[in-house]
Amino acid sequence: MVRGKTQMRRIENATSRQVTFSKRRNGLLKKAFELSVLCDAEVALIIFSPRGKLYEFASSSMQETIERYRRHTRSAQPVPRSDEQNMQNLKQETASLMKKIELLEASKRKLLGDGLGSCSLEELQQIEQQLEKSVSTVRARKTQVYKEQIDQLKEKEKALLAENARLSEQYGTEPQKATKDQRENQPYAESSPSSEVETELFIGLHRSS
Repeated sequence: MVRGKTQMRRIENATSRQVTFSKRRNGLLKKAFELSVLCDAEVALIIFSPRGKLYEFASSSMQETIERYRRHTRSAQPVPRSDEQNMQNLKQETASLMKKIELLEASKRKLLGDGLGSCSLEELQQIEQQLEKSVSTVRARKTQVYKEQIDQLKEKEKALLAENARLSEQYGTEPQKATKDQRENQPYAESSPSSEVETELFIGLHRSS
């Protein structure tokens, strides 16, 4: 005979309900015992009947298992932080940031030459070293910019020479070139970023005098 599927709802008949409770309680206790033996697990099971009678099973000590469960739940739960504590932390962070800003402002003033009266000899030497390092970095960048500008002007000169040669070849004339003396008198200046390279190049047809 095939048993029907049990409906998951309260059994209305008191006798049937008590019989079902007894069977399933014993089965649950048996399963708890098997789990503790087969898997070497710490198992604690507590059951209260509808009439309030206690049934329990513990693989070791019920009290110790319950205490272990309490310790685990306490450590797993995040500790709530009160608004007052959050406000105190924010105040400390703000004060720390303000202190850092003050130190940076004081360092900036010293690098500009202000407020040096209270500096010791060691502090003055450190400021001097920082300034020398900064000047060296600026000069290196300045030299690099000059070189880049000169390279660009040289490329433009080559393009103009090529264009002049093309036009001269096209119209059958000799391209006008700058003499060696003229080139030496017009060097690429590296002392000023606004220096320009002048050439005696002529684009187009040469007019005879």
